[in-house]
Amino acid sequence: MTSALIFDVDGVIADTEVLNAQASVLMFEQLYNTRVQPEDFQPFVGTGDERYVEGVAEKYGVQINTPAAIQRRAENFFKLLEHQPLPAAPGVMALVTAARDDPELKLAIATSGNKDKQFPVIAGTGVKLEWFDVVITGDDITHKKPHPEIYLVTAEKLSLPPERCVVFEDAPAGVESAKSAGMPCIAVTSSVDAAQLAAADLVVDSLAEVSMECVRKLLIA
Repeated sequence: MTSALIFDVDGVIADTEVLNAQASVLMFEQLYNTRVQPEDFQPFVGTGDERYVEGVAEKYGVQINTPAAIQRRAENFFKLLEHQPLPAAPGVMALVTAARDDPELKLAIATSGNKDKQFPVIAGTGVKLEWFDVVITGDDITHKKPHPEIYLVTAEKLSLPPERCVVFEDAPAGVESAKSAGMPCIAVTSSVDAAQLAAADLVVDSLAEVSMECVRKLLIA
């Protein structure tokens, strides 16, 4: 029976969260003369670019121009990325390769981030977009995670029922999105600690711990 593996990007395909926070801290200093802390962004990991900056702006009572803030954050991110290239996260290539070799498995990417930022990150890891049957970004949906829309749209594009799709996530919002969509979810502790990911079906410290046997057990369950 055909099934699918669906990957988030930030914190799953590539461990980008440190750079995301650094780029955002710089943006608040540059545009709004406000000093924020990297940890301020943690509650908004996985919720999309807009909410990521707006949530911290609200915390500090700063009125921001969201498109301008996102643009400057992206510029900072790519400047940092030039000096800190990001390889694929441990275990990702093995899972993707195994899925590509299995005629009963499809592959998808579902990220709340916008494609102008996410596609270069993916390319830099060595993971190729053409390996995936479906790629959905924040540009393709109305409601960002934790809303289930992104995963429901992905399942529809894959022509599969949600219960046949295993999601790989790193953020509480992403786990909530996947579970609300009716999908089994494996969460990796690259961005937050395990306690915040307890709603997932399986929590690991690295995707290198995940075998295809683990994936099949979740699909059977």
